[in-house]
Amino acid sequence: MLDLTYEAPKPKVIAGAKHDWELVIGLEVHAQVASKAKLFSGASTQFGAEPNSNVAFVDAGMPGMLPVINEFCVAQAVRTGLGLKAAINLWSAFDRKNYFYPDLPQGYQISQLYHPIVGEGEVLVDMGPGTARRVRVERIHLEQDAGKSIHDMDPNMSFVDLNRTGVALMEIVSRPDIRGPEEAAAYVGKLRQIMRYLGTCDGNMQNGNLRADVNVSVCRPGDYEKYQETQDFSYLGTRCEIKNMNSMRFIQQAIEYEARRQIAILEDGGSIVQETRLYDPDKGETRSMRSKEEAHDYRYFPDPDLLPLEIEQAWVDAIASTLPELPDEKKARFVNDFGLTEYDASVLTAEAESAAYFEEVASGRDGKLAANWVINELFGRLKKDDKAITDSPVSAAQLGRIIDLISKGDISGKIAKDLFEIVYTEGGDPGAIVEERGMKQVTDTGAIETAVDQVIADNPAQVEKAKQNPKLAGWFVGQVMKATGGKANPKAVNEIVAQKLGL
Repeated sequence: MLDLTYEAPKPKVIAGAKHDWELVIGLEVHAQVASKAKLFSGASTQFGAEPNSNVAFVDAGMPGMLPVINEFCVAQAVRTGLGLKAAINLWSAFDRKNYFYPDLPQGYQISQLYHPIVGEGEVLVDMGPGTARRVRVERIHLEQDAGKSIHDMDPNMSFVDLNRTGVALMEIVSRPDIRGPEEAAAYVGKLRQIMRYLGTCDGNMQNGNLRADVNVSVCRPGDYEKYQETQDFSYLGTRCEIKNMNSMRFIQQAIEYEARRQIAILEDGGSIVQETRLYDPDKGETRSMRSKEEAHDYRYFPDPDLLPLEIEQAWVDAIASTLPELPDEKKARFVNDFGLTEYDASVLTAEAESAAYFEEVASGRDGKLAANWVINELFGRLKKDDKAITDSPVSAAQLGRIIDLISKGDISGKIAKDLFEIVYTEGGDPGAIVEERGMKQVTDTGAIETAVDQVIADNPAQVEKAKQNPKLAGWFVGQVMKATGGKANPKAVNEIVAQKLGL
């Protein structure tokens, strides 16, 4: 395991106010379950389909249509809970959350208020090399998504697309453990990473498949500790919820603005009204959406059309047995097995596909050398071309063969970069390319010695300078490499130059 220091949350102290204030943040992350069918119907969840083409009768709220639970969605929620080291509740139940939305035809949302399928867990949030913070997860419950209202197609009318209605969501509710904007974004990023590894949510924030409601409040220094001792939420101040955040950067910006807004009100002698707000990224500010409802305002009651959900421990154990190696464990193994720095291991394990690619490249080879080539050469080029690792023109096998050629001394680092470019743009077998294009490194010391003698003979003045200042020997090395087209073995060149100059 990694040698991590688990820090207590460091509060973000807001500067520029009359008094010191600390931030308290809790998040409700809505993650769309990776499932081809909806939570209570067999309708497709395909993104980008024609409006209202993925709608079953039950999604449309047709009379007499009864919901039928999608077992795969339940398994995905359990899988997510296991990945967050959370308690799995073998007995859970669905409730009706009653409120009117034009894009919710049933007039209520089926959710889990009182008896969620997943209980308490935790997320370790990376806050720098060797440092992590624990954010407690209070619960994960399953619920159905609403549709989408469209207001910009006609000046006088709004349209409704019900394709998302009934899509399965996992709502992951954190404790108010987060103390700053950067930590909030890092927490969402870590959740996204874990779920992508698990295959339970694709994490696509642009499509709305992962979004967060951010609860923000401010308190005076020392009040958070009083909350921890008493569990009295009044010490944390009145919270406001910022809805439907789908960008890490916007999450940070919204928290910063909202904290300063609340502090300004409090320092002017006002009080915070608990409400739901929206963030306007163009203006960089939050604005009021509606007063914040309490649970009783939604008139929750058990859904009469759905029996309680009872699952067996053996079924949960079977799901647990299929869990992949998760990011924290994989990162620790990369550090221990391949001798990588924690930073390099973090970069390589950011996505499961990147980690798998690296492992294939590093198999049987120098792990540090493999990491340098994957991170610096491959990732750098893919980023420049806006390509994902899954679309890499250079396969792991090809990159591995390039590294083999370096390790055997057949090519130098400079030649390897030229070879990488050829393979990236043209493809082909690296070994064959080296042979066909005469790229093999010159290791014949006799040929190298001849080249060194020629450079020395052509530059007598530079020889005298190098004897006075040995650091100038590098100039001769560069000239020899230039004369041999970069094919000479650099180590041999350095040794022969030093010998010939008597250094």
